[in-house]
Amino acid sequence: MNTDPIADMLNRIRTSQAVGRKTVRLSYSKFKYEIAKILERKGWVGEVEKGGKKVGKTLKIELKYEEGEPVITEIVRVSSPGQRIYLPASKIKKVRDGFGMSIISTSKGLKTNQEARQSRLGGEILIEIY
Repeated sequence: MNTDPIADMLNRIRTSQAVGRKTVRLSYSKFKYEIAKILERKGWVGEVEKGGKKVGKTLKIELKYEEGEPVITEIVRVSSPGQRIYLPASKIKKVRDGFGMSIISTSKGLKTNQEARQSRLGGEILIEIY
């Protein structure tokens, strides 16, 4: 049993891109869906769809490639269930000089590092992507 569904989601995206798949399917959760929607909104992945009903609900993420290379070069779980990492808004930095982004769980929901800084909200740093 996997104790960290977010790390599992990231691993599935990583391995699917490594073998050149067009889409990746995951078990659905609202939290994973919110993360996927941010990735979609910011252009890291293609279309994100919910599918199925009740127990069999799935999440389908379309992966993006540019000239045969994945758009996501690296996706890293920063905070984990064993070691949570929280930062105040003033300490949230740019990822790779603005070429990457991080997803932060704030009191007002999931936000990118840029949105969290603008809203002056700190929180748990979940993912870094570049």
